[in-house]
Amino acid sequence: MYYLQRLKDLREDKDLQQSDIAKLLNTTQPQYSRYETGERELPIRHLVTLADFYGVSADYILGRTNDKKLHIK
Repeated sequence: MYYLQRLKDLREDKDLQQSDIAKLLNTTQPQYSRYETGERELPIRHLVTLADFYGVSADYILGRTNDKKLHIK
């Protein structure tokens, strides 16, 4: 699952800890860790929140494109 590395890379690029992102998503650090490791699927609502937070498309996070830019039509 390519997106798992993207989640980690985006977080680390902003020098954030898993606990910081967990707070953003209103979840716990252990639960967020499960998303990054693939133990749990990332809910769509969290995907949308993370895409907005990082300023990238959901497709970028999911590995469907390598273009980080968010294209709004």
